[in-house]
Amino acid sequence: MSAPITFYDIGLRPPAAKNCCSPNPWKTRFALNFKALAHTTKWVALPDIVNLRTTLQVAPTRKFADGSDFFTLPIIEDASTGTTLGDSLDIAVYLQQTYPSAGDGDLFPDQPLDYAFDPAEGLLVPLSAVRDSPYPAYATFNVHVDGAFTAHTQLTTVGFPFDPANEAATKAIFVDRARPYMTAWEDFALRGDDRARMLASFEATLAPLAVLYGRDAAGPFLLGARASYADFIVGAWLRMFDVTLPAEEWQQVRGWHGGIFGRLHDGLQAYAEVK
Repeated sequence: MSAPITFYDIGLRPPAAKNCCSPNPWKTRFALNFKALAHTTKWVALPDIVNLRTTLQVAPTRKFADGSDFFTLPIIEDASTGTTLGDSLDIAVYLQQTYPSAGDGDLFPDQPLDYAFDPAEGLLVPLSAVRDSPYPAYATFNVHVDGAFTAHTQLTTVGFPFDPANEAATKAIFVDRARPYMTAWEDFALRGDDRARMLASFEATLAPLAVLYGRDAAGPFLLGARASYADFIVGAWLRMFDVTLPAEEWQQVRGWHGGIFGRLHDGLQAYAEVK
């Protein structure tokens, strides 16, 4: 690979490298670092994502319930192959197929990924559909993990690190995405008993995932000491909750189910460098 990969991530409150916490870009960051591929991050303000994807001619891969396009990141440009992609799972598949032996090797080793989540209510943002994939178990796992965490993202709005330069515009986009469930930014606030109930729901939702992680007691990854893209899917969401939850709540999450998710989060720091 002659030139570094360009990796587009959502820029949040400066310093962006400290506060970046969008889960799908983090899946890509983990994968790039796992593969030890040279790359540079370009920070994109959330209100500028539509224009970026249009300029780069990267079609959105997700849609809202009304059929309208959902424009988000990550995107990578690999000048070595002339490839531009704009979906985190597609990017990981591309990295594995293009650079199979790079870094720590296989992103998609065979393993049981039998975790399922069926939301009782509509989600605030749309999930990626389970599309045809050379790694169908991972594609399905990705959707179910995304659903489990997305169902509880209202917990994170209290501490979301908005960039002051575009905070008002970004909040307006968040509200538009969440309609009809939310009509104003203030609607996202969770306090008192409502917050306690959602935290309890979050803990219960993660219980079957913790069982999956408990199959190899050595940990911290699903396959013990060996990380895979499945760990990056979960770890990307843990990164978001780490940055956005009040400190005492994040410590609770870290300690749930015998501390499995705290150990996973810590173990993934080996692949968490922001370049």
